[in-house]
Amino acid sequence: MLDQDPGEPKTVSVNIVERISQLSADDWDACAGDENPFVSYAFLSALEDSGSATAETGWKPHHLAIGVEDGRLLGAVPMYLKNNSQGEYVFDWGWADAYERAGGRYYPKLQVAAPFSPVTGPRLLARPGDDAESVRATLIAGMIETVKQYKLSSVNVTFPHEADAGRLEAAGFLIRHGHQFHWRNEGYESFDDFLANLSSRKRKNIRKERKAIADFGVRFDTLVGDDIKPHHWDEFHEFYVSTYDRKWGYPYLTREFFDLLNDRMADRVALIRAEEDGVAIGGALNLIGSEALFGRNWGCNSRLKFLHFEACYYRAIDLAIERKLDRVEAGTQGPHKIQRGYLPVQTYSAHWIRDEGFRAAVADFLEREKQAEAGEIEYLGELSPFRRSEA
Repeated sequence: MLDQDPGEPKTVSVNIVERISQLSADDWDACAGDENPFVSYAFLSALEDSGSATAETGWKPHHLAIGVEDGRLLGAVPMYLKNNSQGEYVFDWGWADAYERAGGRYYPKLQVAAPFSPVTGPRLLARPGDDAESVRATLIAGMIETVKQYKLSSVNVTFPHEADAGRLEAAGFLIRHGHQFHWRNEGYESFDDFLANLSSRKRKNIRKERKAIADFGVRFDTLVGDDIKPHHWDEFHEFYVSTYDRKWGYPYLTREFFDLLNDRMADRVALIRAEEDGVAIGGALNLIGSEALFGRNWGCNSRLKFLHFEACYYRAIDLAIERKLDRVEAGTQGPHKIQRGYLPVQTYSAHWIRDEGFRAAVADFLEREKQAEAGEIEYLGELSPFRRSEA
């Protein structure tokens, strides 16, 4: 248990929990809400129970939990103790190198995140109620106190939504800006409705790409929930692993993870499967939120042109329109997404650094990076494929 603020009611405890299974699923989800599946108990427990997010893979669960004497959870933070910076999507290797060359010790550090998922969402999880903001403030204080007590270099919060980023900044965290590319649903009834808002040249290009992949004879299925069978996960896991091998990455998600994902949250999983001559050649994994479709993992064993665009971008748009979701979030990187209707959106990370000198150096870097990032987003926005009246 962390040191408790003397001003807090004695019935409140702030604890570090090394397995999410030590907490009630209902309690956790009452704090997390149902908007974002990546902070749900089902998703995070599947990562731990499958061996995907563990101390052995560099993601040791270290969740922060605020409870009361009757056992009820008031708030939580999905937090991990890390000895590296793998699988985070907000790159701080330069910081680690600079600090260690100056004689410091950057690792271990704390990471607040949905592991392996560059998806914006809540990070300060609080049960709704009049005291929710007080709980969030206690969570922030608990994160900082953990760094101090364990003598860690920092706590880093990746992809918090804007409200949580504001709360963290007010508490002294340094804010880092980034961007992703999201598609917005403007009340479209069909894919053709979306295309009608594009410039003529971009509209023709997308139609050409979709026709080309159809002419190759590729067949697509969008499988949701119970439609996804074990052999589909066998196929997809092979694609997932082979894609990471080609990119010199590490495939954290074990085969068991996909079974647990299907068992625990099947209704929030959508697998887009590509097939040629009756044989699977690729797939795209999406999670379904209350307002958004989140494109997460992709893999294939084919080099067919436009296969990736169709499976990951266009089929995702089709599904979002069908389900009347507000947007599609297609993950990190990829200015090539712009001409396909995915526009730049600002993202955040937040960092509390214990060493004051190192903190000042990082703050200076972030201020300069922030200005460059603002210019980059403005430039990318000018590349919008939408007709000017719509953009």
